[in-house]
Amino acid sequence: MTNSSASGDGSQNPAADDERVAARADLLPEDESVGSDDPQAQAETILADSDERTAHPEQTRRESPQTPD
Repeated sequence: MTNSSASGDGSQNPAADDERVAARADLLPEDESVGSDDPQAQAETILADSDERTAHPEQTRRESPQTPD
């Protein structure tokens, strides 16, 4: 993986990003029950979304139907 945004800390460390994605690509029990065509791509997407939410918590708060006012 070459996208440094998946590190969550803005680092430029592709090895750390690769390790993070590889760790998340191990399917959780609920993921295993339905399977995944591409666990690596799924992990990259999940982590990128998580990083975006972490970087912009106020925007996430406004957009989330699960966040109380």
